[in-house]
Amino acid sequence: MKIAIAKEIDAAEPRVAGTPDTVKKFKALGADVAIEPGAGIKSGLLDADYEAAGAMVTADAVKDADIVIKVKRPETSELSTYKRGALVIAIMDPYGNDAALKSMADAGVAAFAMELMPRITRAQVMDVLSSQANLAGYRAVIEAAETFGRAFPMMMTAAGTVPAAKVFIMGVGVAGLQAIATARRLGAIVTATDVRPAVKEQVESLGAKFIAVEDEEFKQAETAGGYAKEMSKEYQAKQAALTAEHIKKQDIVITTALIPGRPAPRLITAEMVKSMKPGSVLVDLAVERGGNVEGVVSGQTTDVSNVKIVGIPNLAGRVAASASSLYSKNLFSFIETMVDKSTKALAVKWDDDLVKATALTKDGAVIHPNFQPKSA
Repeated sequence: MKIAIAKEIDAAEPRVAGTPDTVKKFKALGADVAIEPGAGIKSGLLDADYEAAGAMVTADAVKDADIVIKVKRPETSELSTYKRGALVIAIMDPYGNDAALKSMADAGVAAFAMELMPRITRAQVMDVLSSQANLAGYRAVIEAAETFGRAFPMMMTAAGTVPAAKVFIMGVGVAGLQAIATARRLGAIVTATDVRPAVKEQVESLGAKFIAVEDEEFKQAETAGGYAKEMSKEYQAKQAALTAEHIKKQDIVITTALIPGRPAPRLITAEMVKSMKPGSVLVDLAVERGGNVEGVVSGQTTDVSNVKIVGIPNLAGRVAASASSLYSKNLFSFIETMVDKSTKALAVKWDDDLVKATALTKDGAVIHPNFQPKSA
């Protein structure tokens, strides 16, 4: 069994799918490991580090590999170098990318999307969305602090007092919770909002204040499965009015609302941006799906009415070493379930819930039910 760690061809992607630590673990499973030269450089990992861990560094790493691991979905040019039947495991971004799925099917590879991993107990260690969102939430606050022209904590000096920055987090998932924790560590006064009433306790446990219209409808706003219900137009209007008024008083707003496969919901309008104080900062974590903030531009920091809107894609990549370390462990934990421990051979259980949830292509066809080609 040969596992190949591919180098990312996207110059904007600094992460790598394997580390020397996971190379050792793959070797213990009985695998031969090969890596393309320079694959880990942007994450601070040298070819010599991989060689010391037992990997072979070669430009032909993916040739004849049984498993190819990547951060991002392979391009067509990469697929031509993979052997038919190889497992290709990456963050595939399958929604709305039918042509890319067809390319992988045509190449005869079995493609797996790590971001489709089910949220079940045994898959927690494979949850790439959580591992990367956690770092993105942290980095969002660091980017905000760098852009903000003032200090975060309150400082009392002989020359006067510097007030603490006011930070508002919109969306309290994994990224939002980490953003709250990071902003609090830096000394900010933090508030947060979410449509799910259950997160109020989590927000308050981190030392932040929860902001929402807490009427009877809000108290019933969560399904038995823990998902948010669609709110009435009346509630949405009340919540929007409360949010708009709150934003006027904030120094920094970080938005994290993103639903897989859909455009990002618009949380902040141009009018809300203009209502903010000069020097305020908005950081939009959903910029890759259109953004939560009206006027955000991917890859740029724009200035609107003296308010800076930060639209950095792939924030987890800004802490590449940490992101690669966590992502590679997510991958190893998944691949470990596909290896027969006694024979040390690849043995994919196609009826396993983890496999069924993540497998996109197999035997020349798109097999995932959510991405079946639409009939004419």
